[in-house]
Amino acid sequence: MLLKTELSPIKTLLSGLILSCISTSAVYAEPVNCEQQNSSTLKKLCSKQFEQLRTELNEKYLTAYLVTDAPICLINDTNKLWFNHLNQCKSSECFRQQFDLRLEDLNFYTSMNQSLTQHFIKYENGDIAKQPIHLQIHQLTKDRIKIEGIAYRNPNNRKEKQIISLLAYTTPDKKNEILDNEHDCKYQLNFQKAILSMTTQQKGCERFNGVYRLYD
Repeated sequence: MLLKTELSPIKTLLSGLILSCISTSAVYAEPVNCEQQNSSTLKKLCSKQFEQLRTELNEKYLTAYLVTDAPICLINDTNKLWFNHLNQCKSSECFRQQFDLRLEDLNFYTSMNQSLTQHFIKYENGDIAKQPIHLQIHQLTKDRIKIEGIAYRNPNNRKEKQIISLLAYTTPDKKNEILDNEHDCKYQLNFQKAILSMTTQQKGCERFNGVYRLYD
């Protein structure tokens, strides 16, 4: 059962859930639009040194729009997350790493069957969390579930320190309590239709605590 302290953020999230994708037009828009370079990040992205990566990214993004069976809202919102990471970059190497990571994401969305995967992103106060987390729940077989999580950290960290990962395997009848094989952390999962609440009492494991929204 959810605690009373959890109900407020869930109500806030549910209140915006119906409208969340209305603003996400089905019309394709390039992830990097250099026609309006209205920020230092865009000016950097649109410079000559990133021209090849920018072209490749735009092509991959279009392909994802056309062929993926992942939710289009997910592709758009993860692109916003990617741009937020870029805003934190302090070096050209950081920009290149973020390009590579985004290209990997888009390849994943287009190369694998997403129909058996549920995507959840952490929300706070009705918006994507400032320290974003992406959960993927894969139905491997009718009796086997794989749960993966990525908690994003400062993109200026060394590459191996930019994310914290979670990996757990469970079954449909036991998916409300999982063990993260990466860090030996136990989590309680409460599924409420399009909302997932994830909690733990273990110290050092709190990173994945919070309320998540399903993308479908």
